[in-house]
Amino acid sequence: MEMLDTNDPLIVLANNYPWSKLEDYLQKFYSGIGRPPKPIRLMVGLLLLKQMENLSDENLILQYKRNPYYQYFCGSSDYEPKEPCHSTELVKFRNRIGKDGFEYIFKLSVEMHGESAEEEQVIIDSTVQESNLTFPTDGKLALKIIIHLLRIAKKENVKLRRSYVKELKQLRILLRFYRHPRKLKKALGAMKRIRAIAKILMRDIENKMDDDIQLLYKEKFEFYLKVLSQEKSDKNKVYSLHEVDAYAINKGKDHKGYEFGTKASIATTKESGIIVGAVAHKENIHDSKTLPSVLDNVHKNRKTPVIESI
Repeated sequence: MEMLDTNDPLIVLANNYPWSKLEDYLQKFYSGIGRPPKPIRLMVGLLLLKQMENLSDENLILQYKRNPYYQYFCGSSDYEPKEPCHSTELVKFRNRIGKDGFEYIFKLSVEMHGESAEEEQVIIDSTVQESNLTFPTDGKLALKIIIHLLRIAKKENVKLRRSYVKELKQLRILLRFYRHPRKLKKALGAMKRIRAIAKILMRDIENKMDDDIQLLYKEKFEFYLKVLSQEKSDKNKVYSLHEVDAYAINKGKDHKGYEFGTKASIATTKESGIIVGAVAHKENIHDSKTLPSVLDNVHKNRKTPVIESI
């Protein structure tokens, strides 16, 4: 690591970031039970690199193996040509520290800017935080539910009367042409049949499960039924099975009428442009109603109150 450029932004940030303060706070999220955890600096460093470099979990782990600057930033004293952890451990760490942990990491990042982050006036802007979702249709969601149900049946050793694999291949093809005027009727019929198959599989699995195992999947099956029963004009629709909070926002763009994700508000200082507040909204509310939650977040991250001006 002695041959690295000491003026590189990652090296400068690593040498000035309050790692010890961060480790003392995040230590409370560990119980001390089980195998020894990965170092907190390593995991937080990986999360920061993921956001700064806009990388996926899998690509981040690969780049860490190849990049000595990444390893130095995460606290390694010597270059090691190996992966630091499995990509799924990043998911577990995010779940472990939760919202409180992320807010504290963000607060420390704001404090690093000193007086520059304490400007009295801030600029607040709301936009769409897009999720990486395929264009959601009810047919696609029903197909994904069927895949999940088949996995559950395999995991719990439930022998199904029929898997419908061959029929689903043909239905999937018909579903692809739902935009074509002459094939719309067949596509709608295919979607109706896919939903029926999903409900048949769900009933078959439930009937062949023990009562104790049924309780484990009760909430999940109720969620699947909600998705299968929703209509085009329903409000609060589910657009993704793994990102339930995502909703559709009408943007009115020529190339993209809707964006799927959540509305996010960002607060930056007026002169220096430092981000001092960030909030994601669970509901698609008007921009004027996002101010209270953003201002509360800004006051949590710094000491100087915001001066309201028109």
